[in-house]
Amino acid sequence: MKAPVELMTTINSPAASAPVSAAHGTSGPWLSRLARMADDDAPLFDAPGPRGRRRIAAATMFSLLAVAVLVWAALAQFASKGQLSADKWRLFSDGAVVQYLLTGLWATVRVTLVSAALALPFGALLALARLARSRVLRWPAAVYTEVMRAIPLLLLIYAFLLGLPSTGVRLSLFWQLVWPIVLTNAAVFAEIFRAGVLALPRGQSEAGYALGLGYWATMRFVVLPQAVRQTAPSLVSQLVRLLKDSTLGYVVSFLELLNSAKVLGEYNHTVVQAYLVVAAIYVLLNASLAGIAGRLERRIGGTGGR
Repeated sequence: MKAPVELMTTINSPAASAPVSAAHGTSGPWLSRLARMADDDAPLFDAPGPRGRRRIAAATMFSLLAVAVLVWAALAQFASKGQLSADKWRLFSDGAVVQYLLTGLWATVRVTLVSAALALPFGALLALARLARSRVLRWPAAVYTEVMRAIPLLLLIYAFLLGLPSTGVRLSLFWQLVWPIVLTNAAVFAEIFRAGVLALPRGQSEAGYALGLGYWATMRFVVLPQAVRQTAPSLVSQLVRLLKDSTLGYVVSFLELLNSAKVLGEYNHTVVQAYLVVAAIYVLLNASLAGIAGRLERRIGGTGGR
């Protein structure tokens, strides 16, 4: 027997729906127009003409020239202040300094992984609660999601840092940073999951009911697997924000990568160099996550188009 998801895919495939459409006589001009509007390959705007292409090329060249001038001006300013001298940068070839920064990097990765491992399932549960038929589940989940998306993360970290100790609850520096990140990002993940579920064709859940599955079984075996697959690029992109949220560790004196660079730069009087090195590391990490999201999006798009 096929799995429920495979049955839903078969039921909603073009080959299965074509006879039904033909039987009901749904062909016509309006259907052709709808098909053209729904065509994924249809352009959203007209291709530029010769004059438009010249303007685009000129604007691109001007932008690149402006960026090059800004970079040159920044490097010239750094050089005039002695910030580009070899003595300022030789520090980062020292084994102890590299080990110190790697320790901060591992702390950042650990915060990101633990926060994601907690926020993702929590967000999925919130999404299910918001989609539930019972108001007892739907309303509290909606209030929590909207409130947590509106509260700044920094304010929530201060609440954990200053508010919890007054109630007798004391957490380690790691968890004082992780729990606020989890609570805020879970609300964002919940909206991503909910959008993925609502974007699926209504026939998916109706076919699940036709197979004898209940509401929660349909959500678990039919709807959620497809929603997670469709929203995978957005989920990975949200991990980029979660990674950047870990830079607020300085608030609770947690030595993640950025805070480690701050301490290192102030101790050795190489603040600019330390921040530039760490910025390059963050660019590499975020570019890797963005690349993963792009590959997932292309793979899902290619699969959906077959």
